Amino acid sequence: MSERGLTGGAEASPQEMVERALELSTADGCVVLADEGSTANLRFAGNTLTTNGVARSSQLTVISIVGEGVGVVSRASVRPGGLAGVVAAADRAAREAQPAEDARPLVEGVPASPSWGERVTPTDIGVFEGFAPALGDAFAAAEAGGRKLYGFAEHSRTTTFLGTSAGLRLRHDQPTGRLELNAKSADLKRSAWTGVATRDFADVDVAALDSSLAQRLDWAKNRVDLPAGRYETLLPPSAMADLMIYLFWSSGARDALDGRSVFSRPGGGTRVGEQLGDLPVTLSGDPSAPGIECAPFVIAHASGRETSVFDNGLPLTPTDWVRDGRLEALLQTRYSAGLSGLPVTPSIDNLIMRGPGDGRTLEEMIASTERGLLLTCLWYIREVDPQTLLLTGLTRDGVYLVEHGEVVGEVNNFRFNESPVDLLGRLTEVGAAGQTLPREWNDYWTRAVMPPVRVPDFNMSTVSQAS
Repeated sequence: MSERGLTGGAEASPQEMVERALELSTADGCVVLADEGSTANLRFAGNTLTTNGVARSSQLTVISIVGEGVGVVSRASVRPGGLAGVVAAADRAAREAQPAEDARPLVEGVPASPSWGERVTPTDIGVFEGFAPALGDAFAAAEAGGRKLYGFAEHSRTTTFLGTSAGLRLRHDQPTGRLELNAKSADLKRSAWTGVATRDFADVDVAALDSSLAQRLDWAKNRVDLPAGRYETLLPPSAMADLMIYLFWSSGARDALDGRSVFSRPGGGTRVGEQLGDLPVTLSGDPSAPGIECAPFVIAHASGRETSVFDNGLPLTPTDWVRDGRLEALLQTRYSAGLSGLPVTPSIDNLIMRGPGDGRTLEEMIASTERGLLLTCLWYIREVDPQTLLLTGLTRDGVYLVEHGEVVGEVNNFRFNESPVDLLGRLTEVGAAGQTLPREWNDYWTRAVMPPVRVPDFNMSTVSQAS
């Protein structure tokens, strides 16, 4: 490539920027990540579309390695004329750095991505071509039914190019979509929420979502006040996603080895191999799982307790974190695996929970409930105790009382106190798993397949005034 093509204000492809950055580096080793992002969104309130828009972004990360010292510099919207300065800053930081404890040889031998040289295709407002008319129909149905719809639809596409001085040339294109839909009664006193994750909005059934919200608003016409306590509770897939995502985020091997987490074994080591529950529940990640596909190799912009820049490009394979109720693996870098003696199992950007067999639907689980609570979702989740992974949070947008197999009314909100690890040991039923959207964490995580579950004694610690 010509120097002339990458100077001043001239445009350059992300692939060209990666190649030139590798050429400019004088470090012993170099990793370059170029991220090209685009988003499109629709926002609506009171059965009316309010705004829509698109945005583009780019980020370049240069990771220089000198001996065992590492320098990392990330910049947004880097132009060709500024590239040399970014690389020089990373090289300088590496020379001045102390040896990195996670230093390992850069990954080699991974075949180049076939799509490496193709142009980036950003998302645009056209992704909503089929969805927008259906949303308009839902507005009309809601208006006729005396309810108001609020929410947003967002689609993003991030293309990551990874090049290294060890010869890797990898690319991943990640589409991500989410829809949050909130329905309120005409007097705004009753509220219900639902949400879905999607790759392209072609599979979103807005009419079905609106119908489910209408049913919940109808349930809420009857109000039942209950005190705090432990109740048999049905948690839908969205609520389970929020709890299991936090469990996954907390499953770093380093923290477990250092005695800092719920996965630390008393006396030293980790709890890998320990049975967490009697039901044969499996919690796993799989880069090629249909509908929730994610990066098939490690993408690490910085080192941390669960990530290592030296692992960039390491292939990812299907991994069971919990298998048949037994803790099978923790988040491992090559460095932490050397400390623990366990296999290298890096983080995967999706999460799948399944129980034994096919499981029943949530509706079937409701029909078999003598008396219990049905949740919609959880929010404002915070950690209380890392040693037990005790979490606290609030219920939101609909807690319902089930009696003799039927929903009989809406219940007041609660604050809950529960550990998702302890919860795995107390489940009495795991239903049919399906793709879902977490309510609390969907700004960070959308790729999840979860089941509804039955817990005989979910701890509603106090009554909440949240609405």
